[in-house]
Amino acid sequence: MAVALTIRDRSFRYEELNLRIGRLAAYLNTLGLNAGDRVATWLGKSEIACVMPLATVRAGLVHVPINPLLKAPQVAHIMADSGARLLITNTARAVGLDDEEGFVVVDDTLVSSRLDDTAGPSLPPLPTNIDPETLAAILYTSGSTGRPKGVMLSHANLVLGAISVAEYLKLRDDDITLAVLPLSFDYGQNQLFSTWRAGGEVVPLDFLTARDVVKACARHRVTTLAAVPPLWVQLVEQDWPREAQQHMRRLTNSGGTLTPHLVKTLRDIFGASTEIFAMYGLTEAFRSTYLDPALVDSMPGSIGKAIPFAEISVVTPEGSEAAPDEPGELVHSGPLVAQGYWQDAARTAERFRPVPTFAKYAGMAVWSGDTVRRNAQGFLTFVGRVDAMIKTSGHRVSPTEIEDAAIASKAASEACAISRKDERLGEAIMLFVRGSGDDAMLKAHLKAVLPNFMQPVEVIWLDAFPKNANGKLDRNRLALGA
Repeated sequence: MAVALTIRDRSFRYEELNLRIGRLAAYLNTLGLNAGDRVATWLGKSEIACVMPLATVRAGLVHVPINPLLKAPQVAHIMADSGARLLITNTARAVGLDDEEGFVVVDDTLVSSRLDDTAGPSLPPLPTNIDPETLAAILYTSGSTGRPKGVMLSHANLVLGAISVAEYLKLRDDDITLAVLPLSFDYGQNQLFSTWRAGGEVVPLDFLTARDVVKACARHRVTTLAAVPPLWVQLVEQDWPREAQQHMRRLTNSGGTLTPHLVKTLRDIFGASTEIFAMYGLTEAFRSTYLDPALVDSMPGSIGKAIPFAEISVVTPEGSEAAPDEPGELVHSGPLVAQGYWQDAARTAERFRPVPTFAKYAGMAVWSGDTVRRNAQGFLTFVGRVDAMIKTSGHRVSPTEIEDAAIASKAASEACAISRKDERLGEAIMLFVRGSGDDAMLKAHLKAVLPNFMQPVEVIWLDAFPKNANGKLDRNRLALGA
């Protein structure tokens, strides 16, 4: 039987991995948890992080993966918001968490020992007649205002997402996927599910430098690599020896646009036989579109057409279907649409609304807030976002969260975070502040409470903020000055 997972120097075939998932599920059932309880993981790409999404489902629980780059304040928010009763992590990570937060911290080394206990019980896979709409996971994603919100994903969302991606990527049972993206992202988590759907092997990698990725591609004879534009920029600057690129069948990109220059550079490294997939997605609907690799060179900037199981509509402000080349909001319908935001009816009602009247699917749709155009041949092009979200290093960042942290430092009485284009990061964070002028105090506080990808590349102190006619802070004028 083929290898399913390789972690550092250990490889697990499908039959063995299935038993280990069952052991973890059985262990979770000894901890006094009830059906539907949330269990969080705050880990790097360990075996536990890889098998937990399937083990929690098998145990009747809900998985809440937390980005390992986050720091204690963000983790505390996710734990409180999700109501998770258990956090599996390295106990050294948990030092900054309040002991009275209402959840139990379990050290990952203890859990690992249970996976290796061959004498321990192992729960079998779930029956095929389980309700596909049962909640399986809550993935936290930044919103344009306030703290991260939890997107609720059902069993059907995860299964159909895996089938869809495995189909259009044409994954095979002899494929080897190097999983470099965080497993707390839908894009990152699907590296596991879609590869396993096809019967292939996943090699998770926590890397420090882009060179580590190149070395891993050579060592494991990698055929599939997924990344975001800022990482691709670093990867193409590396020397790719023949043994690192000769087995590569496909490269996939999401989280930003592949520039023509980047596509050409990837072509120069990997050759014409390696397919490049440009994709567009949002956590609330997993993924929406992909561009046929044969068209990547001739249609730079296009995000393609709908993936399997998705229907994409382009809707005018009046609610009608946009004409060819007319801008409109991208609306995603179909079974990949998530169940809404965890315990947040107001924000759910804003984003999850009935499908457009002309859509083929029924039910609820995700109204993305993103503006796109569809040409006469049906290909979509991304135009822009209507909110203030910042996409940097492949992460969605809420400007409000950065601004709140700046004000909490006591050095700033007013703050505004905006972005500017950046070749390496996609978008770089600029922070405008008014206050004491204590730059060292402000930066020290931001470093303590925000992860690295949320740190501003520049802090600009102002005597006064520009305001619009309504007396509100004028972000557009600040952006023009940046």
